Amino acid sequence: MAVRYLIGEKGTGKTKRLIDMANNAATTSEGNLVFIDDDSRHMYELHRNVRFVETSNYHISSYSEFLGFICGILSQNNDILEIFIDGLTNIVGTMDSEAILSFSGRLDELATENGVKFFISNNMPADTFPAQLKSQIIQ
Repeated sequence: MAVRYLIGEKGTGKTKRLIDMANNAATTSEGNLVFIDDDSRHMYELHRNVRFVETSNYHISSYSEFLGFICGILSQNNDILEIFIDGLTNIVGTMDSEAILSFSGRLDELATENGVKFFISNNMPADTFPAQLKSQIIQ
């Protein structure tokens, strides 16, 4: 699966786990890695080979704008193998199940077209996450 999710309530360790995943990938990956976050709090916790991108300066307010942002990142570097996104709803605002499904479908297309894997943390209870995407949750 090219799009995977870390789901849970705020304070359950999703960000730390995502950072650990990015840092582990940085020591073994042959390509470029990107970590996208809504603020710079965790920038210095990442391995130097992980490109950090902060979204707060770009005033992203919807998942479609965020998809355009991701496309811009991919268009600048075709060697990106993995993109880690921390706090999806912090970046785009609240997303209902339909929006998450649409976003995930488009990310899956981008992943296939560009050979990229996406790892996304999202603050939400697992029981409210769309049932169609449950197999994409990282346990």
